Amino acid sequence: MKEIVKNLCDKLNSEWALLTAGDEKGFNSMTISWGSFGVLWFKNTVTVYVRPERYTLEFLKKQKYFTVSFYDESHKKDLQILGTKTGRGTNKMQEVSLTPKFLGDGVTFNEAKQTFVCKKLYMGQFDLNSVDPEVKKKIYEGQQGHFVFIGEIEKVI
Repeated sequence: MKEIVKNLCDKLNSEWALLTAGDEKGFNSMTISWGSFGVLWFKNTVTVYVRPERYTLEFLKKQKYFTVSFYDESHKKDLQILGTKTGRGTNKMQEVSLTPKFLGDGVTFNEAKQTFVCKKLYMGQFDLNSVDPEVKKKIYEGQQGHFVFIGEIEKVI
């Protein structure tokens, strides 16, 4: 059990992933290393955390679906670009070697080795008054809390 949990946690932390929301008319992706896989409300879920200033947040708020996708090491530079550039006012997708793949219920990329297609079940924002004071000081000093999205895993491709 500990090994399975460690592997899922390590997967996000070491491999990173892309969080993508939107559709053929417009989408945005951002690199994530914080998140979790689990069970909630008798459903298999993915939980992701997004800072309020991230452009991807606008798409996540509007859309019913989002994807979390993983890539080979050869795409680490792409994930680095997508994690540091906003996409607001520029087309950061022109700077990477990833090809969008529109699923009807989400967006992923042809190069993904694994994609979780998630139906949004919950969206909320951390109440910083409820966050441990040490964490609050270290992570949120002068900032707002992350938005939290919980999605039911509907497909794995």
